[in-house]
Amino acid sequence: MTLARNTIALAAALLSAAACASSTSSTGATAAPVQGSMSPPSPDPRIGLRAGATDAAEATWNMRKVSTTPSSAKFTGVTNSDLAFIGNYAIQGNYNGYQVWDISNPAQPTLKTDYLCPASQSDVSVFRNLLFVSGEGTSGRLDCGTQGVQDTVSHDRLRGIRIFDATDITNPKYIANVQTCRGSHTHTVVYDPKDPQNVYIYVSGSAGVRSPSELPGCSSLSPDKDPNSALFRIEVIKVPLANPQQAAIVSSPRIFQGLTAPPEHGDAPEDIAAQQKQLAEAKARGAFTASVQGREIVIPGRFVRPMLDSVVKARQGTGAATAADSAALRAALPGIIARMFGGGQGQGDGPRPGPTQCHDITVYPEIGLAGGACGGYGLLLDIRNVANPVRIDAAADSNFSYWHSATFNNDGTKILFSDEWGGGGSPKCRATDKMEWGADAIFTLENNKMVFHSYYKMPAAQTSLENCVAHNGSLVPVPGRDIMAQAWYQGGVSVFDWTDPAHPKEIAFFDRGPVDSTEMGNGGSWSSYWYNGVIVSSEISRGLDILELTPSPLLSQNEIDAAKSVRLEYFNAQQQPKFVWPATFSLARAYVDQLERSKGLSADRISATRKALTDAEQASGSARSDALGRLAQQLSGDASASGDRAKVEKLATAVRDLAAAK
Repeated sequence: MTLARNTIALAAALLSAAACASSTSSTGATAAPVQGSMSPPSPDPRIGLRAGATDAAEATWNMRKVSTTPSSAKFTGVTNSDLAFIGNYAIQGNYNGYQVWDISNPAQPTLKTDYLCPASQSDVSVFRNLLFVSGEGTSGRLDCGTQGVQDTVSHDRLRGIRIFDATDITNPKYIANVQTCRGSHTHTVVYDPKDPQNVYIYVSGSAGVRSPSELPGCSSLSPDKDPNSALFRIEVIKVPLANPQQAAIVSSPRIFQGLTAPPEHGDAPEDIAAQQKQLAEAKARGAFTASVQGREIVIPGRFVRPMLDSVVKARQGTGAATAADSAALRAALPGIIARMFGGGQGQGDGPRPGPTQCHDITVYPEIGLAGGACGGYGLLLDIRNVANPVRIDAAADSNFSYWHSATFNNDGTKILFSDEWGGGGSPKCRATDKMEWGADAIFTLENNKMVFHSYYKMPAAQTSLENCVAHNGSLVPVPGRDIMAQAWYQGGVSVFDWTDPAHPKEIAFFDRGPVDSTEMGNGGSWSSYWYNGVIVSSEISRGLDILELTPSPLLSQNEIDAAKSVRLEYFNAQQQPKFVWPATFSLARAYVDQLERSKGLSADRISATRKALTDAEQASGSARSDALGRLAQQLSGDASASGDRAKVEKLATAVRDLAAAK
């Protein structure tokens, strides 16, 4: 019997569901903030926090929570996803659409619009007056309807990119869409300075290939059998800024060509035992199972039911599925799974092929590079020809399970990749989990090659009821340092310094207890991004968190003020801007604080420099500029004898720029 093609996005969902094991949770009282310390608090207040959907205990160190704002009624109980920013607004994706928040007063964000347009996972990006939203699930509709799509093949289905005119951000207009064969799990906006009439979008689709009856030209065959296969490629969309309705796919670069299956570390022993027990119990109940990437898992009922419906329709029957229908589905499942995961690639007895898609791509146009987090690999891409990115290096690591996202440092000399082991639905920060699993991997970039240095993982053990793994984050623009704020789902938000790539160090955190004390709940920080002075976190179930860094011996007030001096007109984390600091006294003082911390200048010179800056700030006109000019000259002389020459030279340049500033 031939089954109608089912394009349900099983991949991440199946593996995540299979990896979850339940146990009891510890509880504790609300932890008081522990601020201003050089060393992390001991015992760590994140351990044993009281659970609760709305009243979980919280713990902070070297930062504070400014506000938590619940989602609107349309979005309550539905997963919040990624963030984008423009002006005073934070745009928060949600599986039901997106919400636009005015965060000009971080203590009281106000909802400007909640646009109902269901699609998983509604990742959002902005560029000038345009808003882009990803759609990948099979229930998303072209008309944004909430009734879903019941047919296996339907021309009402949206899987790709929605385009909105957000000239009036409080009243966006849905103006166009671009359909893709695998939908859009995530996407990346790329601006090419050589092509100011257009903006480009890199589309990462990780779902199964849709039927050519639904979208002509879609093929799930391997490239050796069909050179136009939708596997082993990304899509590049060109959007004419003057007429975005003409947006279309202009290339499908095969950036995975030649990659073979990466080494794998397997599951933790505790997880293997729990999975075997669950599998045996499920089989005893007659549940459907399948082998996915070499592992037998239980297929959740929400995926089985529509497939059984397809079997009934295929035999032109009605009503409930029969025992014969169930048998037919069991026989067909291996082929369905193979098509969805790119199985049967025609490789013969050779090595298995590598990833067929990226999860996320982060571009850094100023240096002409991108980091592709692509399942089993981290890729370094040359994007100087924006429409045709080219792979120039690839890294695999047996400690990594699912390369998820990438972040460059501001100088473009390092890149960090996150590992979303377990797909984001599993507890991977337990005391029994290795610190190398579900972590970040830090590389330096040397002659367009990635050189591994170390891992970073949020260090506080979480319970087995908290999905916890490395997820989305961004740089905090502290001058002279590489500092990142990162989401860890129910592991909270961790801020860490990776200036020394071999020794990353946590410097601040915010965390809550589990959503539920009896079972795995849906919650935690999906993404945590610095934007114009605050850290904004998309809380999966609790709404929008806004956090603020506080001064400590690890991060001074001057460094925080210098970071706040960087103001962006808009921000998409996957489209990294190059931070440029305006000439301010806080910038110069931030470098002085860093030199005191590193002992790059003597205590006497630190004291004298601070006094000179204070005196100059109190002066005006030529007296100020002359004083700053003399100080810059003195610092240039200090540099040659300093143990931190590069930092002293940065300080001298900052003072010189301050002298020239009006």
